[in-house]
Amino acid sequence: MHIGIVIRALAIWSVILALAVLNGALREFILLPMLGIPVGLVLSGIILSALILAIVYLSSLWIGARRPAGLLGIGLGWVTLALIFEFSFGLWQGKTWSVMLEAYLFKGGNIWPIVLLVMALAPYLAARFRGRV
Repeated sequence: MHIGIVIRALAIWSVILALAVLNGALREFILLPMLGIPVGLVLSGIILSALILAIVYLSSLWIGARRPAGLLGIGLGWVTLALIFEFSFGLWQGKTWSVMLEAYLFKGGNIWPIVLLVMALAPYLAARFRGRV
């Protein structure tokens, strides 16, 4: 993959990361207290998925990748970076592995695995919607 595409993909992931952090604050301070855990978690996951799709759609021409394998590679790279960030941050906070892995069990409304799937597919889906693949 061309280095320019990699740099642009990292820039877009940085925006996604910032939006994910803001979404986490929204979830913790507004959605969960107002709506409860199950509804708050589902709504937070839907909001983050929509934000990811919107950002990737808006930046899909700029990213420059056109081949399906490259687009899926970008998405999987973003998921890898998200997992590295999530587990590193969790360990830094002193969370145990069992606590961190609960996010992947669809317990109590948590749809984090679906958000990761959206992130993985977003570059390909955006290119499809734009007619570039």
